[in-house]
Amino acid sequence: MGSEWPEVLLEDIASEVTVGFVGSMTSEYVDSGVPFLRSKNIDHLTINAEDLKYISREFNEKVRKSKLAPGDVVIVRTGKPGTCAVIPEWLEEANCSDLVIVRCGPEVNCHFLAYYINTSASSHVSAHLVGAVQQHFNVGAAKKMKVLLPSIIEQEGIVGILGALDDKIDLNRQMNTTLETMAQALFKSWFVDFDPVIDNALAAGNPIPELLHARAEARKALGDQRERLPVGIQQKFPDQFVFTEEMGWVPEGWEVSAVGEQVEIMGGGTPSTKNPVFWDDGVHAFCTPKDMSRLDSIVVTRTERYLTDAGVQKITSGQLPAGVVLMSSRAPIGYLAISNIPVSVNQGIIAMLPNDSYGAMYLLSWAHFNMGQITDRANGSTFMEISKKNFRPIPFLVPNSGVLNTFNQQAKAVYSKVLSVSENIEKVTKLRDTLLPKLLSGELRIPEGEQ
Repeated sequence: MGSEWPEVLLEDIASEVTVGFVGSMTSEYVDSGVPFLRSKNIDHLTINAEDLKYISREFNEKVRKSKLAPGDVVIVRTGKPGTCAVIPEWLEEANCSDLVIVRCGPEVNCHFLAYYINTSASSHVSAHLVGAVQQHFNVGAAKKMKVLLPSIIEQEGIVGILGALDDKIDLNRQMNTTLETMAQALFKSWFVDFDPVIDNALAAGNPIPELLHARAEARKALGDQRERLPVGIQQKFPDQFVFTEEMGWVPEGWEVSAVGEQVEIMGGGTPSTKNPVFWDDGVHAFCTPKDMSRLDSIVVTRTERYLTDAGVQKITSGQLPAGVVLMSSRAPIGYLAISNIPVSVNQGIIAMLPNDSYGAMYLLSWAHFNMGQITDRANGSTFMEISKKNFRPIPFLVPNSGVLNTFNQQAKAVYSKVLSVSENIEKVTKLRDTLLPKLLSGELRIPEGEQ
């Protein structure tokens, strides 16, 4: 089995093991140019393009030692040391800061190596972290990493199995992103841009407020190409606007309230982590902003830690029901999710409980499009945080019940699809995570893995 495979040093199977540029970069970033990867851009097996920086071609040549090419394996040194990914084909040209760069030799498949480092090399990484203030994994330790290396044919077979599962996971994530975007686009059209009200006002010849002139002109310019709602739905919207002190121009007949008056707002807390009575063998999900930061979609299906019955009783809000909308209120403000399971939350989360008028997707979309107001009400000396006291008075538009019911019906159907896809992601991820160590150790061979 795996014992038949030779154990080799990384430096012996790589054509080069080096390190990305180390130094001050503040003055080198430009608006466009050569992509410049940092630790935050490296996720488990993938490149995260969020907040991607760029450098000039002149600086890229100056630090040519840290140039990257598709197929290079990069390992995070600081922040989340050991996290590893392969440079993809879409990054034809790139550079990097403070990453270990491994250029694979002919004996090793770059994707196999990335799987191996992420899964089987964690103990080596942990044992070789250095630094008192901020620990890091240096290039010398990377070179001495031991790799259990099957033949290149077996490596490619393992990558084929795991890659097929990863492709399925990625496809499902893309599907969920599309579904979530659809729900948010509908919310924005109806409750932010007021497109159906503008259309009704134009048809009735009613005046359009100056602030909405540009939107009205855009709607008129579409002519027959303008996407129209079914008549029964369109008639649920008013055909003119009224001015309010709290929110400016709003559709006639829609009231202005506060989120805390329309929705039950809850917070949370953390039982003492030193008391095992609250944690050991816990079965009740306990959600933190850290859990939300790791989500692949808007759905919470599991958490890192679980509480006992005694732990739940230590939190004033106890266990919140499945379907509750969660928003991180600090570190940072703004992660949004819907829990598919009963869940307790810590002090870094504000929970909104859906009701007959406002479904989960409505509340999540409302928070998304009002995040500017939410963050404006935050304060704090160590880190910015919005309290429940400051959150509850945020202005909240109350559409008529016919419009709300229609949106909730459509959004509920979208969420059901998101939930189904999320459950499939969970299932395939568990399968991949079960196969991964067995394939990399040789405990499970290719024919068995394929089956």
